Amino acid sequence: MATSSATQLADLALTWNNSVGSADLSLIDLDLASDAGLETAVGLSLGLDRRAEPDDVPPSGDPTDRRGWWADQFADVEGDRIGSRLWLLDRSVSTAENGRRAEEHAREALQWMLDDRVVSGIDVTIELTAQALFIGVTLHRPGKDPLALRFAHTWDALT
Repeated sequence: MATSSATQLADLALTWNNSVGSADLSLIDLDLASDAGLETAVGLSLGLDRRAEPDDVPPSGDPTDRRGWWADQFADVEGDRIGSRLWLLDRSVSTAENGRRAEEHAREALQWMLDDRVVSGIDVTIELTAQALFIGVTLHRPGKDPLALRFAHTWDALT
């Protein structure tokens, strides 16, 4: 639940818009909203572009298009990276194989939550349509009810 940033320190709250496949800052009473939950953290983990692995083929076909966050090189933990490799599925078609890859990329992006013991478990489900990839994430939090979230990614190349 988002609250006014003046009353609680946390992540700035982002509201995901499935119809356009992006997020924007949230406001409450003309103030930036904050998010003490995990929705913003999950949204950033899935929505930011993680650096491609050496054997990944970027959708642009340009082998130098590796993306990633510049500050990953300064991570406290060697090899720690932010974001997901879901961007590698841009220009892909809706196939079972791409659904499997999407699930793998989503799990990889959220692994930090398990490593840092923010959650005790994560369930990821993928739903494919010709126009979109839906990612369902259920976070199992110690001492709290599970948190279920759903995100959409629109396929750039439709089948």
